[in-house]
Amino acid sequence: MNGGTPIAGESMSPLLPLVAVLFAVAIFVVDTFTPLGIAVAVLYMVVVLMAGRFLKRTGVLIVGIACLALTAMSYLLQHGETYGPEFVRFLVSLAAIGITTFLALRIQSTGALLREQASLLDITHDAMFVRDFNDTITFWNRGAEQLYGWPREEAVSKISHDLLRTVFPLPLQDIKATLIKDDRWEGELVHTRRDGVQVTVASRWSVQRDAGRPIAILETNNDVTERKVAEAKAEQAQADLARVSRVTTLGELTASIAHEVNQPLAAAVTNAETSLRWLGREPPELGEARIAIEHIIRDAHRASEVIQRIRNLAVYSDPERTPLDINEAIDETLHLLQSELQRQRVSLRLELAPKLPRILGDRVQLQQVVINLVMNGAEAMAKVDDRPRELRIGSHLHDHDQLLVDVQDVGVGIDAAHADRLFAAFVTSKQGGMGMGLPICKSIIEAHDGRLWATNNDDHGATFQFTLPVCRKGAH
Repeated sequence: MNGGTPIAGESMSPLLPLVAVLFAVAIFVVDTFTPLGIAVAVLYMVVVLMAGRFLKRTGVLIVGIACLALTAMSYLLQHGETYGPEFVRFLVSLAAIGITTFLALRIQSTGALLREQASLLDITHDAMFVRDFNDTITFWNRGAEQLYGWPREEAVSKISHDLLRTVFPLPLQDIKATLIKDDRWEGELVHTRRDGVQVTVASRWSVQRDAGRPIAILETNNDVTERKVAEAKAEQAQADLARVSRVTTLGELTASIAHEVNQPLAAAVTNAETSLRWLGREPPELGEARIAIEHIIRDAHRASEVIQRIRNLAVYSDPERTPLDINEAIDETLHLLQSELQRQRVSLRLELAPKLPRILGDRVQLQQVVINLVMNGAEAMAKVDDRPRELRIGSHLHDHDQLLVDVQDVGVGIDAAHADRLFAAFVTSKQGGMGMGLPICKSIIEAHDGRLWATNNDDHGATFQFTLPVCRKGAH
C-alpha cells in the first residue's frame, strides 16, 4: 500500500498537501527559534489531521512519526538536555501528537469500513436510499438511480416523498409510529419515476439510532409492478371462472327457478281474474277488487325479487367489498333455492345467531359459496331413504373477531379417497361434475381472509364450515 496515495473517493483540494508541508515547516521554525514558552509543537496535530485527508494509513503514520521527530529535534536544538517546564511541554506535545495520530488512523479505518459498506449498498440491484427523520435523502444508490431515473446528485438533499410522489397504504404518521415502535416497517408503496411512469414497490424501512435516538431511515425497495399486474390478471381469470360456475349452477336450477318465478305470476293471473269478477258484479265490489289488485302488486314484487336475485348472480360485475349481514345474505340465497330443496325433499333447519356483527365482503361471491355448499349437501342426501333429509345451516360468532357459518347434511359423507384433495381443482365424486365448485368456494373465502374446511359427522353426512373476519370499525 503506497503511503502517499490519496484515499479513493475523497474529495480534496490539490493544495492541501502543500499547505500541510508549509504549516509543518512553520511550526518547526517557530518551535525551534522563538522562545515563546508555550507548547507550539501541539499544532503538529493539525498537520496529522490534514494528512489524514489525503494519505492512507502508512502515510498518516509516517507523518505522525515525522511530527514527533521534529518536536524532539526542536526541543534538543533549543533546550538541550534540560528537564524544567520546557520538558513537560515537550512531553505534552508528544502525547498530543501521538494521540492525534492514533485517532486519525482510527477515523481512517472507520471511514474505510463505511466506504466499503456503502459500496456494497451501491452495487446491489435493489433500490436503496437513506433519509433523515425530515425525509431528506442523504444517500442514493445505483439501484435507485436505475429504478427511478434520478442521478445521485439530483436526488440527495431532496424530500423523498415529494421527489417520488409516494402513495402510501396508510397515513404517513401511522407508518412512522409503527417504525419508531418496531424499528422496521414493510408494505407496498406506489412511486412515480422521473419519466412519469408509476411503479409499485415492496418497501422495507429500518431505523438507525444514535444513543437510542432515531436519526435516519434506510429504505429498500423492490419493483413488483409486473407481479402486481400478473396478480390482477389471475384475479380477473378467477372472477371469470367464478362467474361461469355461477351461471352453470343457475343452469342446473332452471326448473326450480322457473317454478319460483311462475308461482307469483300464476298467483297474479288468478288475482287479476278475481278482480275482474268483483268488478263485473252489479254493483261492483270495489273493496274486494282493491284487495285482489293489492295481491297482484305483491305477487309482481315477489317475481321481480326472484329475477333480481338471479340477475345479481348471473351478471358480470367487479367484486365489491361492502359491510353486509351474513344472515341476510344466507336468507336471500335460500329463497332462491327453496323450490329445488323441496323438489329433492330436503328440509331446512336454520340456526342463525341473531344480531351478529357485519362482515366486509362481496355479497354475490359469498352467496355463490352458500349456493354451492347447500346444493352439495342436498346432492349428498339424494340417495338417503332411511332417515329425514335434513340440512342444517348455522351461523355464530367465533373467536370474538370472526363469524363461522356451517352447512351440515346427513348424506353419505366425504369419500376417504377424495378427502385429501377435496378442494383441489377437477376432483369430483359427482357424475358429470366439473370439480370446480369447491376450489372456487375456497378461493373466494380465502380472498375474504377466511378459511373453508370440511369434516365427516360422527353419525351421518358431513359438515362444511367457513370463517370470515368481522368488519372492523371504520371499514367501508
